[in-house]
Amino acid sequence: MSSVHRVLVTGAKGFIGKNLVLRLRELPGFEVLEFTRGDRPETLRALLARADAVVHLAGENRPQDERDFARVNTELTQSVCDAIRAAGRPITLLLASSTQATLDNPYGTSKRAAEQAVERLAQQTGNPSFIYRLPGVFGKWCRPHYNSVVATFCHNIAHDQPIQINDAAARVRVVYIDDVVNAFIAALSDTTPGLHEAVVQPDYTMALGDLAKQIHAFKRCRTSLEVERVGTGLTRALYATYVSYLPTAQFCYDLQRYGDERGVFVEMLKTPDAGQFSYFTAHPGIKRGSHYHHSKTEKFLVIKGQARFRFRHLMTDETFELLTSGDVPKVVDTIPGWVHDITNVGNDEMIVMLWANENFDRDRPDTVACKV
Repeated sequence: MSSVHRVLVTGAKGFIGKNLVLRLRELPGFEVLEFTRGDRPETLRALLARADAVVHLAGENRPQDERDFARVNTELTQSVCDAIRAAGRPITLLLASSTQATLDNPYGTSKRAAEQAVERLAQQTGNPSFIYRLPGVFGKWCRPHYNSVVATFCHNIAHDQPIQINDAAARVRVVYIDDVVNAFIAALSDTTPGLHEAVVQPDYTMALGDLAKQIHAFKRCRTSLEVERVGTGLTRALYATYVSYLPTAQFCYDLQRYGDERGVFVEMLKTPDAGQFSYFTAHPGIKRGSHYHHSKTEKFLVIKGQARFRFRHLMTDETFELLTSGDVPKVVDTIPGWVHDITNVGNDEMIVMLWANENFDRDRPDTVACKV
């Protein structure tokens, strides 16, 4: 095998194809060959003669002519298998099939026939062959109003358009595009002979009502500032998908600005259980704070200007003072039971980032005014 791994992607301009091609081109050692809708059959044979592996994504799932199910899904797959035979050498083959291959309908029948063509190739030649029976795939660049309810819900909610749910309890099974791409890339260098029934993990199952509720929550977070738990798993994948459908006019949004003679205060983000983020400014000589907390803690980061922090222990009257500036990043913690304040001791406006471990509750602020 050459030092460059040449991967042919059929259906390279489709949803999965665009994501896969982009990722492969980011990686060293890969050269991507593309076969797209409208290319001639002889082009496919020529590309396969150069390839070390092929990811066969090209397919048809909503043709105007029902006969195209067999022509594209089955016959094109058979052409790929025939070209691999003609090459006379192993060419790792990944087939993107569908969980509908078990169903007795024209689409499912055509996908099962495509699988059988790959199975025969693997059994007769030992060619490394992987069949992925994919459920619904979602992620950026997926076409809404086509065959992905996630794409449709994300697009419509992002564009303030209605969605339709006939049965909120109906469940859908899906996988995320990045997980699909990762699985494909991991298999591309596998030269183990024979047939492999491959899977993409993790996969997710959810009710349509819950899906809609989650995506609506993503939209609301811009006004409530209360972000969803978007760091891991399904919620992370759904959030990345939702924001990918935002029109450019919604790439930014306004925040409430509170100002007085001292400076301004702006809340940026609130979390369900890990506090909130904000920032404030202070003019030269201005003091902020002068209070204490029983349980609330905070972290201050001066990003512009010079600050003096003062502390006093409520029981012992012990005092402590420190200076920080935007020139040297340094986090200052406030400690329960210590009165604290912060003063701009520089000649310019001071800007300070602030994290508090709990969201501000006006009814129970846990903030008691007191002088240091």
